[in-house]
Amino acid sequence: MVSIQTIEAALEQVPDPELPISIVELGMVKTVSLEGKSARVHLLPTYTGCPALPVIEKDVVTKISAIEGVDECIVEWAYEPAWTPDRITPVGRDTLRAHGVTSMPCASEAKVTLTTSAITCPYCGSSQTRLDSPFGPTRCRSIHFCEACRNQFEHMKART
Repeated sequence: MVSIQTIEAALEQVPDPELPISIVELGMVKTVSLEGKSARVHLLPTYTGCPALPVIEKDVVTKISAIEGVDECIVEWAYEPAWTPDRITPVGRDTLRAHGVTSMPCASEAKVTLTTSAITCPYCGSSQTRLDSPFGPTRCRSIHFCEACRNQFEHMKART
C-alpha cells in the first residue's frame, strides 16, 4: 500500500523548471494527502501567474501517478499562506547559492535597505554588490553585480 512518505519522496524528485532545485527544496509543497488510491498535493506558487506552474503541475501528476498503488493524482494550487523565501530549505539555499542565485528569509529582507552591501555575492562572499535590475529572467528573481569578483548573479525576491 502506498504511503504519504512515498509520495513525499517522489516529490523530492520533481525539479523546478526554472531553478536547479526540487519543488520540495523550494518549499512549494504545502500538504500531501491520500484517500484510497487517490493522492492530493497542495502546492504554493512562488508567484501568482508564474509561467512554470502548468509544467510543475504536469510533472507532479506524472511522477505521483507512476507510483504503484496510486490511481489518481490531483494537484491543487493554494495561495494561503503565501509562499515566501523563508520556505526554501537550507539544502535548497546552498544549491541555489552554488548556481549563483541568492535568497534571504523574508523577515531579514523586509528590514534591508538595498545598498551596495545588502546582498552578498554567492561566488566570492563579498558584500560589495549592487542591484543591476529588479527584473530578472523570471518575476521572482532580480539581477545583481559583484564589484569584487565582477560576476553578475540572481537573487530570489520576496513575494510582495
